[in-house]
Amino acid sequence: MSQPEPASPWWKGAAVYQIYPRSFADSNGDGIGDLPGITARLDHVARLGVDAIWLSPFFTSPMVDFGYDVADYCDVDPMFGTLADFDALVARAHALGLKVVIDQVYAHTSDRHAWFAESRATRTNDKADWYVWADPKPDGTPPSNWQSVFGGPAWTWDARRRQYYMHQFLKEQPQLNCHNPAVQDALLAASRFWLERGVDGFRLDALNHAMFDPKLRDNPAATDAGPRTRPFDFQRRTHSQDHPGVVPFVERIAALCAGYGAVFTVAEVGGPRVMPLMKVYTAGNERLSSAYSFDFLYAKALNPALVAKTQRAWPGAPGEGWPSWAFENHDAPRSVSRWCAPGDIPAFARLATALLCCLRGNVFLYQGQELALEQDEIPFALLQDPEAIANWPLTLSRDGVRTPIPWDAAAPHGGFTTGTPWLPLSAANITRAVAAQEADAESQLHFTRAMLALRKAHPALRLGTFADCRTKGDLLAFDRVHDGETLRCAFNLGTKPVAHAAPAGAVLLAVNGADAAHLPPYGARIVKARIEKA
Repeated sequence: MSQPEPASPWWKGAAVYQIYPRSFADSNGDGIGDLPGITARLDHVARLGVDAIWLSPFFTSPMVDFGYDVADYCDVDPMFGTLADFDALVARAHALGLKVVIDQVYAHTSDRHAWFAESRATRTNDKADWYVWADPKPDGTPPSNWQSVFGGPAWTWDARRRQYYMHQFLKEQPQLNCHNPAVQDALLAASRFWLERGVDGFRLDALNHAMFDPKLRDNPAATDAGPRTRPFDFQRRTHSQDHPGVVPFVERIAALCAGYGAVFTVAEVGGPRVMPLMKVYTAGNERLSSAYSFDFLYAKALNPALVAKTQRAWPGAPGEGWPSWAFENHDAPRSVSRWCAPGDIPAFARLATALLCCLRGNVFLYQGQELALEQDEIPFALLQDPEAIANWPLTLSRDGVRTPIPWDAAAPHGGFTTGTPWLPLSAANITRAVAAQEADAESQLHFTRAMLALRKAHPALRLGTFADCRTKGDLLAFDRVHDGETLRCAFNLGTKPVAHAAPAGAVLLAVNGADAAHLPPYGARIVKARIEKA
């Protein structure tokens, strides 16, 4: 008698909803979203049919980079609430059947962190080498030519130690020396703190930035033809990131999480050549659960070639990790503003949601994506994003995707706050408020729920292989196959009708007027194939 297959962990094939706490729901009228606000609105998330929420940072921070500059890994910033508020959020999420995933930022801290205050004080204290310090060159210039992501050298002079300290992002985000086992121990202790409070997973921010060449060798010049909007873009980051020493650290993270059961770990790995890193960070059973792909987040167009390329890169070979896909997040512009004309947003949003839910891997939805929110234009005077301010106007502001969620179009500021919101909501997005879409059976909100329910109902979409991918012009077709079930998926990613005959079987989904012979503009169809017996 054959043994039944072991159950897949909860996270495999899961749909995860990203919450940016500042912009989700404000409970106290100060214009900034908070943990009690999230808790009060979790019913909305649960009704979508997702499996988990991912919370962007809510830790103690001076908010120079809006929480990604952590000053205390084990506490909640007062603007978001208290540890008791976090515990209440976890309890409510679990009661609704939602897992809770939180960010962990291992590459750097805030310069206000107590560790950095001690490290910069002298060259001989207990934390002297917890950060990356180096003497200047003989002429006083920085130790290497490394450039920071947000502009300018990746080194800042500190008069206390009479040395430079490294920072791959803002100067207020000093680089942790993750080569140091004591630093790793401290970071893992912080993660254990949250595991003990009931979190179900971690999204590991900028993980490939966590280590660097200890010899501090100069980076070579970039040779690609990519755009150059920052000094950072002029280099191949051969020595300043992507160090192989991250892999043993990954295994330590995985070992810690394994002790708490099916904890989900997903790596953010950014850069132009990240596929090998994504594969190595997730290989086998002793590393991370998944890697978070950037393939779609900054793509200028959604086309069949891009989808085919990304899916073929993860064929499911023995020992291969598990991918995660997102079309939007807190750093990347709204997909409907990048990939379609304004008048096509309703139709395109349905198509994009259907496609995302048919990809092999985990699905990440960013807050407001279920409402088809568009990218807001924030005038320079109201910008909050330090990267956009520093590189204006060449860098697209991240603020435009971070504007608050509109809950009720009839309420001031879309029902997000009774005060003045930290970023303004546009009139166009306020019309897409949750309450209005609840009342419209044809809305993007209802379609998103239906699509997530379809994905959950069919293991072929959550766990199946990706097979027989075909592309022709704007037509994309592929199969998802699992345990005797074959779903045949077809998408027209263009604005002109495409002739495409439906295969034999039951039609599970027809998007934007798709019929048995045609896919209209932004049309899609999913058919459960009828397999003829021999």
